[in-house]
Amino acid sequence: MPGLSFDNYLRNKALEDSGVKLPTVTATGTTIVGCKFDGGVVIAADTRATAGPIVADKNCEKLHRMSPKIWCAGAGTAADCEFVTQLISSTLELQSLYNNRPPRVQACLTLLKQHLFKYQGHIGAYLIVAGVDALGAHLFSVQAHGSTDVGPYLSLGSGSLAAMAVLESNWKSQLTKEEAMDLCAQAIEAGIWNDLGSGSNVDMCVMELDKPACLHRNYRTPNVRAQKERSYKFPRGTTGVLQKKTKPVFEVVEEAVTRSDVMEVDA
Repeated sequence: MPGLSFDNYLRNKALEDSGVKLPTVTATGTTIVGCKFDGGVVIAADTRATAGPIVADKNCEKLHRMSPKIWCAGAGTAADCEFVTQLISSTLELQSLYNNRPPRVQACLTLLKQHLFKYQGHIGAYLIVAGVDALGAHLFSVQAHGSTDVGPYLSLGSGSLAAMAVLESNWKSQLTKEEAMDLCAQAIEAGIWNDLGSGSNVDMCVMELDKPACLHRNYRTPNVRAQKERSYKFPRGTTGVLQKKTKPVFEVVEEAVTRSDVMEVDA
Protein backbone atom coordinates (compact mmCIF):
# COMPACT_ATOMS: atom_id res chain seq x y z
CA MET A 1 0.00 0.00 0.00
CA PRO A 2 1.26 3.54 -0.71
CA GLY A 3 2.21 5.75 2.20
CA LEU A 4 4.85 5.97 4.88
CA SER A 5 6.63 2.80 6.00
CA PHE A 6 7.59 2.20 9.63
CA ASP A 7 9.50 -1.05 9.00
CA ASN A 8 12.77 0.46 10.23
CA TYR A 9 11.39 1.67 13.56
CA LEU A 10 12.54 -1.40 15.54
CA ARG A 11 15.95 -1.33 13.82
CA ASN A 12 16.43 2.33 14.73
CA LYS A 13 15.31 1.65 18.31
CA ALA A 14 17.84 -1.20 18.64
CA LEU A 15 20.62 1.00 17.27
CA GLU A 16 19.75 3.74 19.74
CA ASP A 17 19.70 1.26 22.66
CA SER A 18 23.14 -0.02 21.63
CA GLY A 19 24.63 3.46 21.89
CA VAL A 20 24.45 4.66 18.29
CA LYS A 21 23.54 8.34 18.17
CA LEU A 22 20.64 8.84 15.78
CA PRO A 23 20.03 12.07 13.86
CA THR A 24 17.73 14.49 15.61
CA VAL A 25 14.61 16.08 14.19
CA THR A 26 15.20 19.48 12.61
CA ALA A 27 13.57 22.22 14.67
CA THR A 28 11.25 24.51 12.73
CA GLY A 29 9.73 27.87 13.57
CA THR A 30 6.61 29.70 12.44
CA THR A 31 3.84 31.98 13.66
CA ILE A 32 0.37 31.54 12.14
CA VAL A 33 -2.92 33.01 13.36
CA GLY A 34 -6.58 33.18 12.38
CA CYS A 35 -9.41 35.45 13.47
CA LYS A 36 -13.11 35.60 12.61
CA PHE A 37 -14.88 38.91 12.01
CA ASP A 38 -18.43 39.97 11.24
CA GLY A 39 -18.92 38.54 7.76
CA GLY A 40 -15.72 36.57 7.21
CA VAL A 41 -12.40 35.28 8.50
CA VAL A 42 -8.72 36.28 8.29
CA ILE A 43 -5.59 34.13 8.47
CA ALA A 44 -2.00 35.39 8.57
CA ALA A 45 1.54 34.02 8.78
CA ASP A 46 5.15 35.15 8.92
CA THR A 47 7.51 34.37 6.03
CA ARG A 48 10.68 32.95 7.64
CA ALA A 49 11.65 29.35 6.89
CA THR A 50 14.37 27.86 9.08
CA ALA A 51 16.63 24.81 8.95
CA GLY A 52 17.85 24.48 12.51
CA PRO A 53 19.74 27.71 13.33
CA ILE A 54 19.87 28.75 9.66
CA VAL A 55 17.34 31.05 7.96
CA ALA A 56 16.68 29.05 4.78
CA ASP A 57 14.16 31.43 3.18
CA LYS A 58 13.26 34.99 4.16
CA ASN A 59 10.06 35.18 2.11
CA CYS A 60 8.47 31.73 2.30
CA GLU A 61 4.73 31.59 1.53
CA LYS A 62 2.94 29.70 4.32
CA LEU A 63 -0.66 30.37 3.21
CA HIS A 64 -1.99 27.55 1.03
CA ARG A 65 -5.04 27.70 -1.24
CA MET A 66 -7.39 24.74 -0.72
CA SER A 67 -10.28 26.06 -2.84
CA PRO A 68 -11.38 29.52 -4.04
CA LYS A 69 -12.80 30.41 -0.60
CA ILE A 70 -10.90 28.04 1.71
CA TRP A 71 -7.26 28.64 2.70
CA CYS A 72 -4.81 27.06 5.17
CA ALA A 73 -1.92 28.50 7.14
CA GLY A 74 0.79 25.91 7.76
CA ALA A 75 3.36 25.46 10.53
CA GLY A 76 5.84 22.64 11.03
CA THR A 77 7.81 20.95 8.24
CA ALA A 78 7.51 23.04 5.09
CA ALA A 79 7.43 20.09 2.67
CA ASP A 80 4.79 18.26 4.72
CA CYS A 81 2.54 21.33 4.84
CA GLU A 82 2.97 21.93 1.11
CA PHE A 83 2.21 18.41 -0.09
CA VAL A 84 -0.57 17.64 2.40
CA THR A 85 -2.45 20.78 1.40
CA GLN A 86 -1.91 20.03 -2.31
CA LEU A 87 -3.26 16.50 -1.85
CA ILE A 88 -6.39 17.60 0.04
CA SER A 89 -6.91 20.52 -2.34
CA SER A 90 -7.08 18.16 -5.33
CA THR A 91 -9.49 15.89 -3.43
CA LEU A 92 -11.74 18.86 -2.65
CA GLU A 93 -11.75 19.84 -6.32
CA LEU A 94 -12.83 16.35 -7.35
CA GLN A 95 -15.60 16.33 -4.72
CA SER A 96 -16.76 19.75 -5.89
CA LEU A 97 -17.00 18.53 -9.49
CA TYR A 98 -18.86 15.38 -8.40
CA ASN A 99 -21.34 17.20 -6.12
CA ASN A 100 -21.65 20.21 -8.43
CA ARG A 101 -21.33 22.68 -5.53
CA PRO A 102 -18.50 24.59 -3.82
CA PRO A 103 -16.65 22.60 -1.13
CA ARG A 104 -17.43 23.21 2.51
CA VAL A 105 -14.85 24.12 5.14
CA GLN A 106 -15.94 21.21 7.34
CA ALA A 107 -15.23 18.79 4.49
CA CYS A 108 -11.71 20.22 4.13
CA LEU A 109 -11.14 19.86 7.87
CA THR A 110 -12.35 16.25 7.87
CA LEU A 111 -10.11 15.25 4.98
CA LEU A 112 -7.07 16.86 6.61
CA LYS A 113 -7.53 15.34 10.05
CA GLN A 114 -8.31 11.86 8.69
CA HIS A 115 -5.17 11.94 6.56
CA LEU A 116 -2.92 13.20 9.38
CA PHE A 117 -4.38 10.81 11.98
CA LYS A 118 -3.27 7.80 9.89
CA TYR A 119 0.38 8.81 10.37
CA GLN A 120 0.15 9.55 14.10
CA GLY A 121 2.08 12.81 13.98
CA HIS A 122 4.93 11.59 11.74
CA ILE A 123 3.79 14.11 9.12
CA GLY A 124 4.76 17.45 10.63
CA ALA A 125 1.86 19.61 9.45
CA TYR A 126 0.10 21.93 11.90
CA LEU A 127 -2.63 23.84 10.10
CA ILE A 128 -5.14 26.62 10.64
CA VAL A 129 -8.07 26.07 8.25
CA ALA A 130 -10.28 29.04 7.41
CA GLY A 131 -12.93 29.78 4.84
CA VAL A 132 -16.51 30.67 4.01
CA ASP A 133 -19.29 28.54 2.54
CA ALA A 134 -23.08 28.34 2.49
CA LEU A 135 -23.11 27.87 6.27
CA GLY A 136 -21.03 30.98 7.05
CA ALA A 137 -17.44 31.70 8.08
CA HIS A 138 -15.38 29.00 9.81
CA LEU A 139 -12.04 28.79 11.61
CA PHE A 140 -10.40 25.52 12.71
CA SER A 141 -6.97 24.22 13.66
CA VAL A 142 -5.53 20.76 12.95
CA GLN A 143 -2.59 19.26 14.85
CA ALA A 144 -0.11 16.86 13.25
CA HIS A 145 -1.63 13.83 15.00
CA GLY A 146 -5.14 14.67 13.74
CA SER A 147 -6.81 16.43 16.66
CA THR A 148 -8.78 19.58 15.87
CA ASP A 149 -9.93 22.74 17.58
CA VAL A 150 -12.39 25.52 16.81
CA GLY A 151 -12.60 29.09 18.05
CA PRO A 152 -13.06 32.74 17.11
CA TYR A 153 -9.26 33.19 17.08
CA LEU A 154 -6.41 30.67 16.96
CA SER A 155 -2.61 30.58 16.78
CA LEU A 156 -0.04 27.85 16.11
CA GLY A 157 3.71 27.57 15.68
CA SER A 158 6.74 28.33 17.79
CA GLY A 159 5.66 31.98 18.06
CA SER A 160 2.08 31.10 19.00
CA LEU A 161 2.43 32.14 22.65
CA ALA A 162 3.44 35.69 21.73
CA ALA A 163 0.69 35.84 19.09
CA MET A 164 -1.94 34.47 21.47
CA ALA A 165 -1.01 37.10 24.05
CA VAL A 166 -1.93 39.80 21.50
CA LEU A 167 -5.13 37.99 20.46
CA GLU A 168 -6.25 37.44 24.06
CA SER A 169 -5.60 41.08 24.95
CA ASN A 170 -7.20 42.78 21.95
CA TRP A 171 -9.85 40.45 20.54
CA LYS A 172 -13.49 41.46 20.88
CA SER A 173 -16.75 40.21 19.44
CA GLN A 174 -18.19 41.85 16.32
CA LEU A 175 -14.84 42.83 14.83
CA THR A 176 -14.84 44.64 11.51
CA LYS A 177 -12.70 43.38 8.65
CA GLU A 178 -10.14 46.16 9.10
CA GLU A 179 -9.93 45.52 12.85
CA ALA A 180 -9.46 41.77 12.31
CA MET A 181 -6.73 42.38 9.72
CA ASP A 182 -4.91 44.76 12.05
CA LEU A 183 -5.24 42.35 15.00
CA CYS A 184 -3.83 39.42 13.00
CA ALA A 185 -0.97 41.58 11.70
CA GLN A 186 -0.11 42.66 15.26
CA ALA A 187 -0.19 39.03 16.44
CA ILE A 188 2.19 37.91 13.68
CA GLU A 189 4.52 40.82 14.41
CA ALA A 190 4.58 39.75 18.08
CA GLY A 191 5.81 36.35 16.91
CA ILE A 192 8.34 37.97 14.58
CA TRP A 193 9.86 40.10 17.34
CA ASN A 194 9.73 37.50 20.15
CA ASP A 195 10.45 34.17 18.43
CA LEU A 196 13.75 33.40 16.71
CA GLY A 197 12.06 30.90 14.39
CA SER A 198 9.68 33.56 13.01
CA GLY A 199 10.62 36.65 11.06
CA SER A 200 10.59 38.74 7.90
CA ASN A 201 7.15 39.77 6.62
CA VAL A 202 3.42 39.33 7.30
CA ASP A 203 1.27 37.46 4.75
CA MET A 204 -2.51 37.62 5.06
CA CYS A 205 -5.62 36.18 3.40
CA VAL A 206 -9.13 37.60 3.85
CA MET A 207 -12.22 35.52 3.09
CA GLU A 208 -15.65 37.19 3.05
CA LEU A 209 -19.09 35.68 2.54
CA ASP A 210 -19.97 37.57 -0.63
CA LYS A 211 -16.51 38.15 -2.15
CA PRO A 212 -13.61 36.08 -3.52
CA ALA A 213 -10.74 35.34 -1.15
CA CYS A 214 -8.07 38.04 -1.24
CA LEU A 215 -4.41 37.18 -0.61
CA HIS A 216 -2.23 40.04 0.67
CA ARG A 217 1.35 38.94 0.00
CA ASN A 218 3.81 40.87 2.22
CA TYR A 219 0.94 42.79 3.83
CA ARG A 220 3.47 44.25 6.26
CA THR A 221 7.25 44.33 5.92
CA PRO A 222 8.67 45.21 9.35
CA ASN A 223 12.12 43.76 8.56
CA VAL A 224 13.16 45.84 5.56
CA ARG A 225 16.94 45.64 5.19
CA ALA A 226 18.55 48.99 6.05
CA GLN A 227 20.75 50.74 3.54
CA LYS A 228 24.46 50.41 4.31
CA GLU A 229 26.13 53.64 5.32
CA ARG A 230 29.07 53.01 2.99
CA SER A 231 30.18 50.62 0.27
CA TYR A 232 32.45 47.75 1.23
CA LYS A 233 33.60 47.03 -2.32
CA PHE A 234 37.28 47.92 -2.50
CA PRO A 235 39.07 48.62 -5.80
CA ARG A 236 41.85 46.35 -7.00
CA GLY A 237 45.16 47.32 -5.43
CA THR A 238 43.69 48.51 -2.12
CA THR A 239 45.49 45.73 -0.23
CA GLY A 240 49.25 45.93 -0.65
CA VAL A 241 51.18 42.82 -1.78
CA LEU A 242 54.31 42.36 0.37
CA GLN A 243 55.78 39.25 -1.27
CA LYS A 244 55.25 37.04 -4.32
CA LYS A 245 56.52 33.48 -4.80
CA THR A 246 56.07 31.32 -7.89
CA LYS A 247 56.51 27.54 -7.92
CA PRO A 248 56.32 25.31 -11.06
CA VAL A 249 53.45 22.83 -11.07
CA PHE A 250 55.66 19.73 -11.63
CA GLU A 251 57.59 20.47 -8.41
CA VAL A 252 54.34 20.52 -6.44
CA VAL A 253 53.33 17.16 -7.96
CA GLU A 254 56.72 15.61 -7.14
CA GLU A 255 56.46 16.78 -3.53
CA ALA A 256 52.99 15.29 -3.24
CA VAL A 257 54.14 11.92 -4.62
CA THR A 258 57.15 11.86 -2.28
CA ARG A 259 54.98 12.72 0.69
CA SER A 260 52.54 9.90 -0.13
CA ASP A 261 55.43 7.42 -0.47
CA VAL A 262 56.73 8.40 2.97
CA MET A 263 53.27 7.95 4.48
CA GLU A 264 53.00 4.44 3.03
CA VAL A 265 56.37 3.47 4.51
CA ASP A 266 55.40 4.82 7.92
CA ALA A 267 52.16 2.87 7.80
